[in-house]
Amino acid sequence: MKGNYLVIDKRVLPDVYEKVVFAQKLLKDGKVKEITEATKIAGISRSVYYKYKDYIFDFAETSQGKKVTFNLIVKDQTGVLSGVINYISEQGGNILTINQGIPINGVANISVTIDMSTLIGDIKTLLNGLSDIQYVEKIEFVAME
Repeated sequence: MKGNYLVIDKRVLPDVYEKVVFAQKLLKDGKVKEITEATKIAGISRSVYYKYKDYIFDFAETSQGKKVTFNLIVKDQTGVLSGVINYISEQGGNILTINQGIPINGVANISVTIDMSTLIGDIKTLLNGLSDIQYVEKIEFVAME
């Protein structure tokens, strides 16, 4: 069984979950060698770490070999779609599907699904970069496979 997953904004979760991810990062980056040291720095008990370590992951670490779908709301300006496509390509994203709706009230919806297995960075970096493109008003994460 693959498991059941939810994407939840960490602001609504108890701090302990983020601390587990922090301890995992300390170990992964080699900043500490022992779990005891990582949990002490993170401010959690070892039992909490062991309870959740196999179930909590940083969103960025789940992106290898996956597909992600997101929607963008963009102003009706020439070249916005081209800028979005170029940025995804520059970041190593492989666009699987793309659909732009007809502009209504000066804005259009773009739905994009990409294969992230060749991304240079992580999904957070990609979405943040897309939000910096001129005339991109909003980005909404839809799903990840």
